[in-house]
Order: sequence, then structure tokens, then C-alpha cells
Amino acid sequence: MTRDRIIQLCSLGVMIVAFVASGLLLPSILKKSEERGLRYTDVSVDGAPPFVALGTAIGAFRGLIVDYLWIKVNLMKEQGLYYEVMADADLITKLQPRFAPVWSFHGHNMAYNISVATNTPEERWEWVNAGIRLLRDEGLKMNPQDLLLHKDLAFWHAHKLDGVSDDAHLFYKLEFAKIWHSLLGEPPAEEDERIEWIKSIADAPATLQQAEAETPGVLELVDRLQNDFAVFQDEGERFQLDDRFLATMSWWQAINQDSYVARELGAAEDLRARNDRLFLVLDALWNDPAYEDAWGTLLRYVRRKVLLEEYNMDPQRMYEYTRDLGPIDWRHPQAHALYWARKGTQEAESRMNPDDVYHLINNDRLQIQALQGLARNGRIHFDIFEQSIPGRFPEPRFIDTIDGMFEDLYTKYFDARGAGGETFIIFIKNFLSSSIRELYRQGEIERAQELMDRLDALFGRGGFPPNNQYAMPLDIFVANETRGEYDRQPHLATSDVAASLRYGFRVGVGQNRPEVYKEAVKFAREVTDYYRNHKFIDYSTKLGSDRMRDILGELDFSAEIAFLQLMMDPTIPMEERMTIWAQVDELEPQVRLRTYDRLEAELKRQLGIHPLGRSITMAEGFPEPPGLDAFRQQMARERALEAQEAEQARPEDVERR
Repeated sequence: MTRDRIIQLCSLGVMIVAFVASGLLLPSILKKSEERGLRYTDVSVDGAPPFVALGTAIGAFRGLIVDYLWIKVNLMKEQGLYYEVMADADLITKLQPRFAPVWSFHGHNMAYNISVATNTPEERWEWVNAGIRLLRDEGLKMNPQDLLLHKDLAFWHAHKLDGVSDDAHLFYKLEFAKIWHSLLGEPPAEEDERIEWIKSIADAPATLQQAEAETPGVLELVDRLQNDFAVFQDEGERFQLDDRFLATMSWWQAINQDSYVARELGAAEDLRARNDRLFLVLDALWNDPAYEDAWGTLLRYVRRKVLLEEYNMDPQRMYEYTRDLGPIDWRHPQAHALYWARKGTQEAESRMNPDDVYHLINNDRLQIQALQGLARNGRIHFDIFEQSIPGRFPEPRFIDTIDGMFEDLYTKYFDARGAGGETFIIFIKNFLSSSIRELYRQGEIERAQELMDRLDALFGRGGFPPNNQYAMPLDIFVANETRGEYDRQPHLATSDVAASLRYGFRVGVGQNRPEVYKEAVKFAREVTDYYRNHKFIDYSTKLGSDRMRDILGELDFSAEIAFLQLMMDPTIPMEERMTIWAQVDELEPQVRLRTYDRLEAELKRQLGIHPLGRSITMAEGFPEPPGLDAFRQQMARERALEAQEAEQARPEDVERR
């Protein structure tokens, strides 16, 4: 036997051994890759063209097919063929689910390109929400540590939902608040209580069996729900503890407990009079004393389950972010921008190539900008039955968080190429300047001066080189900062109006200085009228809304909401709120009548846990305003008249159609 033949036989033997070994190892490798989401699919995709099915079956051509489709969808996008892109982009996500850029491309196409081509707010919202869901619920499950997917999702919440550039942005804010109000309910106002509230969801039982062990009666309640809800299910449909169940419970709780509008409309009495089966079923189950404790545990379990399974959000992270950063209200889009940006950094930072540090910088910018949005208007007032955008007011408790995060980020990126740390200096200068202006409008003069001193120490006389940029009286600084800002950043006007009215109530009413209140109302009216008359800013969109006028609202409504926010704000001393309540009629005779029924339950709760509650009753601290019964009757007559007019107009509408 020749030497060459021996080498050939040995090589053949090695090859056979290698094939056998690879065959033995392959099942375990495939199992681990499936568990960890490391495989591209090698199965045929339903509805795919024949060449895709063939190439996928062969396996080796899968990459070439994806490359071809990727080039194709990019060319179609350049031609504006956004709808045509959908099928191919969806196909790529199925063929190579761990190809992160196509998830971003596909979601952006829906949320931005296709959405703006529709003609109604409802259609736009469906496409925007579909793009967000695609990335959040599918793309990130396949690519859980991809930084750019997190960054895109954060940006869409901040820009598309919380921004004002889209004609339908008001509708987006309303629909988003509805979803998250239904999912989580009304958050407590006090920061410590809000932390415990979200922690209770994070710590909820993971299974129904664990829920039963924690609170006996949960499984019996679920059985009752399944039996009693059977009449409301379509044929073949099973009762599910999902987001629809939470929405149903939110509807019932709003009618019976939370919604002022529902109470004013007499919704509960009307549904009982009409024998509404769903309402009566929930009424009976909720008020059954056998399930009093079980309801709380069940709702916590369902909320945790829905967050994890349907929204791909970790309630433990939500709790930690609320604990570490401030009183986050998850009905605000910026809360979700913060969540995804912060999670993206935590997941991806250790895996990032040093050359790609600018991706981390951009993502962390979104994080601190989201906190800025929450500081400016992160305090939400929302009644699910009002069908109007949520009231949004400044939440100054985030200011210190942002100041501390600036120092961390500046230090973190100090040596990054492209002066990465320096970019955060521009941000903190602008943020602190606007916070000074807002605090000044609120009458928080000492706090505003503290922030101005902080600016001076960082970038003025304490900077390098020292300068006198901030060496001026506070009122002059505020005037300089305000000049021209409303044209460049119209959203600042809303926070200034809210801050001015809040100051008017606290100082003008609370300290018996009517000239201060009149000046605050004058300022709020001037800003509101500015947008009514400035057509270059407050123009009508193609969807029929007025871009800025609808945000600001009528002055009376703004004052009413500002008063509601102030009276329910646990950071305002109880004694001060009692004084304002006792004296406000002199300057705003109607405001107590319009707000008492909305305030009563929350003020009674806060007073009950306050030291003053031991010696002062609700009737003594916040007595009913004179004429309340007559006011309620007047409102009832007006509602009845509106209902009658609507009923009379209905046949005409039908005939015209």
C-alpha cells in the first residue's frame, strides 16, 4: 500500500469519526441554541414564495435570500412603496429573527411611514401601536440584548407619542393613557406609596397556585369568573386572565370608585336600571365578602402576568426604576422611553465594542431626556370617562434625579471620543435653566435660587474660566430665559401656565394676596391667548385639531385642573391646603363646586392617615361648598338636556345617511 493511499484512508477515517461525533453533538447544540434563541429558522414560512421555501429547505441559500430581500425592501422604501415593503420585511423577521436591523426597519415603517399616510387618528394610532408592539413584543424577545432596538423603542415613545410633531399626537396620548390606566390602575400620589404599589405587582404570585397559597379563595374566584363570564364569550372562546380582563375591571372600578365623570353621569345607577349583565356580574362578585382579599391578590397576579407575557416588560425593573429615580407614572409615554433606554444600557453595555460607544451615549441621552419630560409634565390627571387628553403637570421631584444623573454620565463619558461628556453639559444647562423658570412661576423662589446658584457654581463664576453669565437677579434671568422660548419650544408654555396658576393658588389665595392670584391668571391668559392668535404656531392640522390650543385648553379648565392637582398633592402641607380651600371662593367662586366630588375621596384618604386626621374630620377640614346640591342638580339638568338633544338629532342623522 502506497504512502498516499494510507494518508487517504486515515483522512477518511478521521472524516467518518468527525461526522459521527458531530451527529452525536448536534441534538444538544440545537436544543441549547433553541433555548437561547441563537438559531436562525430553517423551516418553511407560511405564504412565502416558492424560491424562499426551496432556499430555506436547502439551508445554505437562506442567507442569500435574506440579503436579496433586504436589498429589495430598502429599494422599495426609497421609492415610497411603504405598504409593499410589509410582506418582505415580515418574511425577513421570520427567516432570520436575530437580524435586529430588520425589526427596527419594519417597526419604523409602520409607526412613521404608513401611519402618516392614513386619514383618521384611529387609523394612525393602530399603525403606530403596531410598530411599537412589533419591536417590544417580538423583536426584543428575539434580540433581548440589542441596544439599538431598545434605543429605537425609547425614541418612538418620546418622539412619536409624547412629542407634538404628529397631527394625531393628542389622540396617541389619550389612547396610551387608557391602555396603561386599564392595566395598572390609578397610582398613589405619595412617592413612598407609589413605590410600594408597583412593588406589590413585582412581588405578585407567579402562578394561580401560588396566589391561592397566599390568599385562599383566589381559585374559587377564578372559577366563578369563568362560569359567570361564559355568557359573554363568543362560541369557542375561553375566558382569559389577560389585558381584556384588566380593561373590564378598570371600567367597573372607574364607574364605582375612580371616575368623577361616571359619578356625575350616574353611570352605575343607569347600568343597574338597564340590568346590564356584565356590570351586575362584576358588582356581585366584587361585593361578595368571601372574595374581599382574593380580589387584590388576583389583580396583582394578572397585572404581573400581563406585563411579562403581553407587554414584555419586567415589573421588577419597573419597581427598581420607580424606587431609584422618582415617582414614575406609567401612563406617561416618557416613562416608557425611560424604561427602554435604561434597560438597553443595562443589558448591552458590557457587550458593546468600545468603538461603538456613541450608541451608548445616544441611548443614555434618551434616558436623561425622558426624565426631563417627566420633570416638565410627569404628573398625570386622568379620568378614563372624560375622553380628553390627560392633564399633565410639572413633577419637580425628578429635578434632583436628573442633576445626579448628569454627573454620572459626564464622568462616564468624559474620555469618550468626540467629547461625549461635553454633550451632557449643554443638556444640563438648558434643563436647569428651564427648571428655574418653572419653579419661579410656581413661587418656589428659594428652590429656583438654589438651582441658579448650582448653575453659577458649575458653569459661571465657579466654572473654568470663571464668568458672570449667571451673576444677575433671579427675575431678570427668568425674563431672559422666557423671551423667545415659546416660539422655539411651545411645550414649555403648558408647564408655565400650570406653574403660574399653582403659584396663584398657593400664594394669592393661601396667603391672602389677591394681587398675586390676579397676576398669575393674567399671565396664564396671555400665554393662552398667544397661541389662540399665533397661527404660525397654533395651526389646524389635517385631522382637524389645533396643535397647541388643544394642549393648553380653555383657561377655566386649566385653572380647575391646576386646583385639583394642588389639592391632591401630598407634598403640599395639609394645613396649607385647608387654608386654600377655605379662602378660594373669594377669587374663584365656582372652583370648589366643580371639584369637590372629584376631591372628596382622595382628601378623605389622605386626611385619614395624616396626624391632623386624629382631631379634624373631613367636614371640618374641607367642608362642602355652599350650594353643592343645587349645583349637582343643575349639572344633572344640563346632562339630561344634552342627552335629549342628542336623541332628537339621531333620526335626522340616520335619515341623512
